[in-house]
Amino acid sequence: MNTTAPRRVMVVEDDPKIAQLLVDYLRNDGFVVDAVSDGAVALESLKRAVPVALVLDLMLPGLDGLSLCRAVRQFSDVPILMLTARIDEVDRLLGLDSGADDYVCKPFSPREVMARVRALVRRAEGRLTGADAPWHIDDEALRIHWRGQVVPLTPLEFRMLRPLLMHPGRVYSRVQLLDTVHSDWRDVSDRAVDSHVKNMRRKLLAIDPGFDGLSSVYGVGYRFDAPA
Repeated sequence: MNTTAPRRVMVVEDDPKIAQLLVDYLRNDGFVVDAVSDGAVALESLKRAVPVALVLDLMLPGLDGLSLCRAVRQFSDVPILMLTARIDEVDRLLGLDSGADDYVCKPFSPREVMARVRALVRRAEGRLTGADAPWHIDDEALRIHWRGQVVPLTPLEFRMLRPLLMHPGRVYSRVQLLDTVHSDWRDVSDRAVDSHVKNMRRKLLAIDPGFDGLSSVYGVGYRFDAPA
């Protein structure tokens, strides 16, 4: 008999049609879904029981998505996927700084949302860590091994790539990646981050020609999608 507890996802969305669409797709994907249209109500529910993932609309009546995200981060690391109709970079970065793990802009593809949710849940459940991961991080030697080979990274590239590998599926802004290089920040501009990521991608492809997991997220930064 299967005794595995069902995985529960909460959808916080005040548009009934969008909420129902998400509920239908998530249920079809095997999740148990709670749909809430009010941010304050969602917060009280989350304090009682935390789901495996939270799909959160940015624009909510009363307690908005950013405020709810910040409040949730006071007591939980639940993966949060933010839905937003705002496309300018400031709003996106505000969302990341508030603790959101990833973004999808409206109008969106339901299949893309499902793929993002699955990636966030896999990360949170630790399915792609340890022996299952194709990479190994050696902090003492400032080295990253990919499929058994050392990736020839500079120290700066090591510090940029490390958090991406540690948190598959999470979007990091360029500013957040700059923060990871610490004392070397004076040598790195916002656009230079793009160049460093391009070099990291090239070095990973030299070892693993099928690698396509280091993705640019338009207007925000970068995300690492771990291979299945």
